[in-house]
Amino acid sequence: MSDLVRYDMRGSAAVLTIHRPDRRNALSRALITALAEAFHRATNDPAVRCVVLTGSGPAFCAGMDLDELRGTLGDQAELVWDDAARLSALYEQIFTLPKPTIAAVNGPAVAGGAGLVTVCDLAVAATAARFGYPEVLRGLVAAMVMPHLLRHVGERTARWLLLTGRLLDAEEAQGVGLVNTVVPPDALLDTAAQWASWMAEGGPKALATTKGLLRQCSRQALALEELAQASAAPRLTDECRGGLAAFFDKQPAPWMSREEQSDQVSP
Repeated sequence: MSDLVRYDMRGSAAVLTIHRPDRRNALSRALITALAEAFHRATNDPAVRCVVLTGSGPAFCAGMDLDELRGTLGDQAELVWDDAARLSALYEQIFTLPKPTIAAVNGPAVAGGAGLVTVCDLAVAATAARFGYPEVLRGLVAAMVMPHLLRHVGERTARWLLLTGRLLDAEEAQGVGLVNTVVPPDALLDTAAQWASWMAEGGPKALATTKGLLRQCSRQALALEELAQASAAPRLTDECRGGLAAFFDKQPAPWMSREEQSDQVSP
């Protein structure tokens, strides 16, 4: 098992901890692979009745590793498509897992990190958690997470999050249905473990069938491949290159007017 994901048992629950705190648990290629392997291990272990996903350090997950992404924005189109396909496959793996899943959100979960929360069955957030999809602010598109976000919060809230790139605090996230409850940080894993123990009282086949029926009832309109392509395509544009360059240089995005740039830096 990779050091990027810690795998522990707590009762009958497998607790997967994203362990890349120096990069705010950003989703590198290696981390995506490690998460896929950890969920596969939990799926095939009969002793595991539920899977809890959490983060190490102050953040849950900061989304895609933008520094790694920046290295693919030249002529490496094939790698860009592959990266999108890998993340799409991970979301689908978690969403279709036959065992219940709980996101224990210890801190900010943004972009792809917020996507991880939405593909879990349940979510409990610590008071310090924040949620949002700032992709458009970098010239990117949060395509793969749209169906899962819409299932939880409805179209009006989804449009606000996806089009403004603004973040919700934990209480706001609970209010719109993105998480089930908010607890103090020291109660986060205890709450997830309690939920896991309740679900372990259900029959394994009954839980898997229930999850399968829920998935059919919320079937998305677009195929996974289409969503992955819609996420990858903007990464090959000049707009994305300029947005990421501005992000790393801590400068306003190039598409902002002079007046907007002035407003952004004013006190």
